Amino acid sequence: MTDKRFDPKNADILMDQERRKTLQPEKIIDYLHVTKDDTVADLGAGPGLFTIPLAKRTEHDVYAVDIEPDMLERLKKNAEEEDIKNISLMKNDLENIQLADHSVSRVLNAFVIHEVESIDQAIDEMKRILTPGGYLLLMDWEAVASESGPPLEIRIPSEKMANMLQDHGFDTDMFRPGPEHYAIQAKKRENESIPLE
Repeated sequence: MTDKRFDPKNADILMDQERRKTLQPEKIIDYLHVTKDDTVADLGAGPGLFTIPLAKRTEHDVYAVDIEPDMLERLKKNAEEEDIKNISLMKNDLENIQLADHSVSRVLNAFVIHEVESIDQAIDEMKRILTPGGYLLLMDWEAVASESGPPLEIRIPSEKMANMLQDHGFDTDMFRPGPEHYAIQAKKRENESIPLE
């Protein structure tokens, strides 16, 4: 449903200083416990607000997944400006991620889950690509009226999102980086595997 999708023409506001100050991406990604040995996927990477600091923490490639080629182009430019070379750009939607099963140990999904057609399918995909015991950090807008952000009617309440993640085999821990946002650190249960066809 394209009317739910953020317009890439407005990508500059995603990287502005005010937003960085509010979201504190370096502090937020601490919750993912990324080490130099982790392989990370940033799903809905946009122009790289979180991708670039993630790439600085690992020696492996960070998979920057976004459906919008314009966003990936901006991310490439932003990474080049900081001389970051360990980012792999992937044009993909979140319901069909072109990564192998159990191929990443960390997944970030920031401010895009409300845009997908099937949230269940997107969560299944995140679970599929994560190693058992791997971490997902999911952030989104709380379902409250605010001056910025997506329309209220497409926002997913934090409790509902936490319950969905638990239903899909994650142990969750929620925190609030600010009054308008929530973040859920979700650990894939060790015994959770992909069902055989």
